[in-house]
Amino acid sequence: MTVNQSKRPSVVAVGLGPAGPEHTTPAAVAALSGAPVVFLRTSRHPGATRWLGLPNVVVLDHCYETGATFEEVYASIVKAVCAGAGEHGRVAYAVPGSPAVAERTVELLRCEQSIRLEIVPGLSFCDLAWARLGIDPIEAGVRLVDAESFAVQAAGDAGPLLVGQCWSQAVLSSVKLCFDNDPGPAILLHHLGLADEAIVEVPWSEIDRTLEADHLTSLYVPHLEVPIAHELVRLAELVRVLRDRCPWDREQTHHSLVQHLLEETYEAMEAIELLGDDPAGAPAAVASHVSEELGDILCQVLFHAMLAEEEGLFNLADVARGVHDKLVLRHPHVFGDVAAATAGDVLVNWERDKHAEKQRTHLFEGIPVAMPALARVAKAERKLAGMELGWTATGLDARALVAGLAGMLVLTDPEAKTDPDTAAAVGSLLLEEARLVAHWGEDPELLVRQALDRLGAKLAVAEAAARGTGADLASLDPAVRLEFWRAANAES
Repeated sequence: MTVNQSKRPSVVAVGLGPAGPEHTTPAAVAALSGAPVVFLRTSRHPGATRWLGLPNVVVLDHCYETGATFEEVYASIVKAVCAGAGEHGRVAYAVPGSPAVAERTVELLRCEQSIRLEIVPGLSFCDLAWARLGIDPIEAGVRLVDAESFAVQAAGDAGPLLVGQCWSQAVLSSVKLCFDNDPGPAILLHHLGLADEAIVEVPWSEIDRTLEADHLTSLYVPHLEVPIAHELVRLAELVRVLRDRCPWDREQTHHSLVQHLLEETYEAMEAIELLGDDPAGAPAAVASHVSEELGDILCQVLFHAMLAEEEGLFNLADVARGVHDKLVLRHPHVFGDVAAATAGDVLVNWERDKHAEKQRTHLFEGIPVAMPALARVAKAERKLAGMELGWTATGLDARALVAGLAGMLVLTDPEAKTDPDTAAAVGSLLLEEARLVAHWGEDPELLVRQALDRLGAKLAVAEAAARGTGADLASLDPAVRLEFWRAANAES
């Protein structure tokens, strides 16, 4: 059923302008003068002085004292305005600047189904900023962002930016700390349109130290370095072009790319190992190699996301949003009220929450069967530890240890034939050894690969020694090959 809008109470949102009463438009004055009740969002604005003290004016400053967050404050203001509209049939609601620019309460009022919202636009702080800066925002490509959300809203821009809501030194400090590198000078815009107006160009390091910021302070950033988001978008567009123009890329599917994802992952792991125990001291070539290999993995992620978008399944934004929300959900000790003093506590909470979230009936559900066996063991041990069933609690019992070692001794006889019990005992021994390694915080897969590398190095020594005699190791008599092998082992 369609609601008859004419029967709903109405709220007229009015802009007081960016500074004194002279910046309030005649249309705004008329709307405020003709309303039975006027709600002022705040009295702390030069344009509000004309209306203070009138019998039909309600100031909502008290809402700022009762709300713990700005969202709570804004919700309280909207509730009061809607209640007033319901009581009087029609009310005016006056906000600093323009109700159509950076006004969260008006956004919330737009969503209210109980009232009919009218907008009387006004001058915003942006209009004075453009005049003082001497720029056309469209020609310059300026984007307006909120200081408190600067890190997120400015992620996709290289500038210029006009940053509003710079209402305290702390807010300006948070904006300043968003960059590791100095983006260059910025311009502070303070009390525009008032007698103490200040327009000051300052080094980036001084944006929070130059003047006493308040609700009439903003910041103009002429230029920022090309941000991370820009490079990601550029890469995503390149993948899209390749998909469109390259015959090989056009033929690919999710399934055909799986092997490449696996190969790139192993290559990245190999590169990361080269960083050693002191990544900060690694040679530049090694760091560049790691960056390159991680880029190859990123390319695979982008390709799969693009294929999924073509299929109507999801897109890259869904992937990023999903992992962002999942990480927030899985870190209640950071974003909630759950206590976790140690990494072990975090692991316990993580596995418990994940188990409940996925509605799994078995702890090992979700461990890919395609993973290498030792890697699966390490992941299984982490899950067991998360349920406090790890090596510390369950360990390898003495009987299993003896049986496994006995089986290993049997297997050293080349003529011996194993029975199922012996094979099972040996397998259990290897499993528990891998669990113990994982409990130590080591990667059993990595340790075995390193041991395999050492084995390959010994073989290379034996092959080189054989070539030194003019022979190929593979072509020698087995007994001679064994002597070369023993010599290589003795050397290493």
